[in-house]
Amino acid sequence: MAQSVGIKDVARVAGVSVGTVSNVINRPDSVATETRARVLSAIDRLGYVRSESARQLRAGRSRIMGLLVLDMGNPFFVDVARGAERAARRAGLGVMVCNSAESAGEEAEYLSLFAEQRVRGVLLTPADATGRNIAAFRRHGIPFVLVDRVSEGTTECSVSVDDVAGGALAVRHLLDAGHRSVAYVSGPPGLTQIRDRRTGALSALAEAGLGPDRLRELPTERLDVAAGRDAGARLLGLADRPTAVFCANDLLALGVLQAMYAAGVTVPDDLAIVGYDDIEFAAAAAVPLTSVRQPAVTMGALAADMLLEETEEGPGGGTRAHEHRRVVLQPELVVRRSSLSSR
Repeated sequence: MAQSVGIKDVARVAGVSVGTVSNVINRPDSVATETRARVLSAIDRLGYVRSESARQLRAGRSRIMGLLVLDMGNPFFVDVARGAERAARRAGLGVMVCNSAESAGEEAEYLSLFAEQRVRGVLLTPADATGRNIAAFRRHGIPFVLVDRVSEGTTECSVSVDDVAGGALAVRHLLDAGHRSVAYVSGPPGLTQIRDRRTGALSALAEAGLGPDRLRELPTERLDVAAGRDAGARLLGLADRPTAVFCANDLLALGVLQAMYAAGVTVPDDLAIVGYDDIEFAAAAAVPLTSVRQPAVTMGALAADMLLEETEEGPGGGTRAHEHRRVVLQPELVVRRSSLSSR
């Protein structure tokens, strides 16, 4: 069995002290050029890799930031992760990305893992609607920032999008196109985003003098394409089928679009569709999808910057004074062919 190479092995081969090797790794400018070259040559020859866990124990600070999202199969969260990773990399940190799969149980397990690893902090899109997981994690004293969620009832920082405004944008657009009966293909009702987008949709109907009965909600257990296809099949079975549908995310909308195509229903003339998130696939769909755009990359980068600010070391050690804040970004409607019928 191969043995791992340690700092003592490097010192022996280079003919220097362990302290000199440590200086080459951590403070290279403090070591003479010739000595530094000899140590680096030994590191290269032996294949030495610094133990991050040992370094972390000595420094008392991790170089890893945790990111826990609802569904890494959703391109929206891939973009959030991309933004967070860019911000973390600029600060010399890495990101450990985990996927709760919309499960409160898996979320609890990953939060425990983050606590065991003593990560620098966590970016979190909660799956647990009760808040119990967050309450348990808070006891570890590890900073966290909520992503795609408003920090109501908590003192932590958060970065989110105004989903009430987003839902209103989507349905107002459909009403302006002449539709008077709209289906809302939602997701798990415990998710705040789902409820907020429904609230926005109802507010747009009220503005037009229409009652809440004009919004037919079709809930789904998940927020993926398969759930959208199932919702599309249920929509086709309605006797008084709405002429337009607003979906809680683009994956659901793409599933509805597939179901309509398979049934010979024309989009947008027979049914107009609006999605949410404006993922890359929205514009590339067979019928380009109208969608409410969320600035996902910006959201991830802002959340990471807020976490870095909260965990930044002060002049005398410890962390700097930090004031928690809530950032709410504004959505944007991107109109494409899926909602542009001749109605």
